[in-house]
Amino acid sequence: MTAPETAAAVRTVDLGPDGWLVQDTPTGPRPVPAHRLDDHFAEELAPPAWATDLLVYVHGWQTKPESALTAVNRLLALTAAQYDQARYPNLEPWHPWTVLIRWPSRSLPSLGGYRRIRDRAHAMSTKGHAAHIIGRLLGYLDSHRADPSAPPVLANCDGQYLHLIGHSFGCRFLCEAVQWAADEESLTLGWSTPEPRGRPFTVDSMLLLQMAAPRDAFSATFTSLAEAPLHGPVVATYSQHDRATGFWHLRAERRAGIGYAGIGTAPVPVSSIRMLSPDEPYPLSALDHRFVSIDASDVFIRGAGPAGAHSDHLRPESAHLLLSLADHCR
Repeated sequence: MTAPETAAAVRTVDLGPDGWLVQDTPTGPRPVPAHRLDDHFAEELAPPAWATDLLVYVHGWQTKPESALTAVNRLLALTAAQYDQARYPNLEPWHPWTVLIRWPSRSLPSLGGYRRIRDRAHAMSTKGHAAHIIGRLLGYLDSHRADPSAPPVLANCDGQYLHLIGHSFGCRFLCEAVQWAADEESLTLGWSTPEPRGRPFTVDSMLLLQMAAPRDAFSATFTSLAEAPLHGPVVATYSQHDRATGFWHLRAERRAGIGYAGIGTAPVPVSSIRMLSPDEPYPLSALDHRFVSIDASDVFIRGAGPAGAHSDHLRPESAHLLLSLADHCR
């Protein structure tokens, strides 16, 4: 078995402007043929046996490919440091393996640029293929075995769990992908929400950091998330220092975004709590709800320029929240 400390902990997946999976070739990036999707996943994204938790991270607005990888590595370093400093009784050990999904998110830092990326993100999932590709990827991670002798993966008795993490517009891709899924039975312990039946994959938690979507997105757009293949909660952070989902989002969509004002309406009641410091444990009762809106206004405060604190999510408090979600999955 390869030791987690010496193995590559992050794998990357790149989407083109239409949301389709692309791969590097000697002549440049090329779409992966549809009939080779599962083979490509098996070749590039086989979860290692040492992994206890699988993380799928989708970045947000104004993020270069190399910056997205830096951000993920920073988050992993924060979780490692936080894990060493605090006790998460069910996370023994914590060996995450991460898939980073990258997409073309760069634009001018202006109202027109914000609208352009908003429209691109929406089109990539609705008119394009992003929801299908990410959903297919999640299905592969959940159940597909390239090697029949490989150990069981994800939400099973061997304790590998699947967590989705999005930032900004990346949260939209994850919500679209999870809604895309159809039904399948599986079994884990932990959250009070029953396992979804008959789905192609099951997600143990979804952490949406500074989501770039209207406050009513879960009741107006992502209406199926209350019935989606989610065993654990949908947790969304917000900060009133986030100008991207406050100032820019308000002008682009005439309403504040989730990342600025929190989840508004949803198909089921929304639980609202504040973000806790790394030395304050999250009780199961605080997170064990379908939708949890977390006020991070006292934490996500740094950031100059037009986006404000929109990208101030790489904090020990975020690592603590992620570890707490993983801990309560068991």
